[in-house]
Amino acid sequence: MGNEHFKSVERPAKVTGGIGMLLVGLAVIVAGPVIIGLNLGDKPAILGGVAVSVTGLLLLTGLYSLQPNEAVAIMLFGAYRGTDRTNGLRWVLPWYSRKKVSVRVRNLTSDKLKVNDKRGNPIEIAANVVWRVEDSAQALFDVDDYQAFVNIQVDTALRDIASHYAYDHGEEDAEPEMTLRADAEDVATRLRDELVGRVRVAGVAIDEARLAHLAYAPEIAGAMLRRQQAEAVLAARRLIVRGAVGMVENALQDLGERGVVDLDEDRKAAMVSNLLVVLCADRDAQPVVNAGTLYS
Repeated sequence: MGNEHFKSVERPAKVTGGIGMLLVGLAVIVAGPVIIGLNLGDKPAILGGVAVSVTGLLLLTGLYSLQPNEAVAIMLFGAYRGTDRTNGLRWVLPWYSRKKVSVRVRNLTSDKLKVNDKRGNPIEIAANVVWRVEDSAQALFDVDDYQAFVNIQVDTALRDIASHYAYDHGEEDAEPEMTLRADAEDVATRLRDELVGRVRVAGVAIDEARLAHLAYAPEIAGAMLRRQQAEAVLAARRLIVRGAVGMVENALQDLGERGVVDLDEDRKAAMVSNLLVVLCADRDAQPVVNAGTLYS
């Protein structure tokens, strides 16, 4: 029969307030010397006084304090007996061992990872994750080191996310798809959902996960920058040409409706050519006065 993994579950520990036990312990410690002083010639009484003082010291070893958003797991000879989350001075039987764990919100910024995106392009990616311990028993007993466990799972989740998305849209895309750069919110949501499933075994809750760094790897960054610049220039050219065609169309329509000039097809073609050159050129057009006609 194979080994089975037993999931730990946090439960309240049976402990008491520490102020009362502190006073009791101090009183017992003080009672020891008093007993010895009143019975200096009585050896059994002296031994009893020493035993009373030692008992008082032993009672004080059961004291511990908890700050806000701090918990302590109580154990008896390795067996889990519960978790105390009450702030202040607390007391438990001295032979119970105690292990503290912080349940405060923590912020983790992962190292920059060099991975391949969906298209195989090498990219650099890093994440910022906000997390906290939700179940102290799972965090302490179900994994060796829950902080190291979270760090490794963040790196693993980042590599998996990067392999499912392209860095950016490409000209070859038949249909627009989600990308790491353009759909950061959706990618962050998927990263958080994946991390929630990965770290649940450690009793850890993920409050937020976002990409903290995203860039092409240095060896292709220059080429990709030139590609983006070229795509931006082409997009601007398309917009200019689309606007110029609309302006030419409106100009010909207005001339025809107002009867300013009667243009045949050849003259219309020449006019369209000249207007497009003027509107789409990178430089200002230089006017040329034509004293003749189109046919001479």
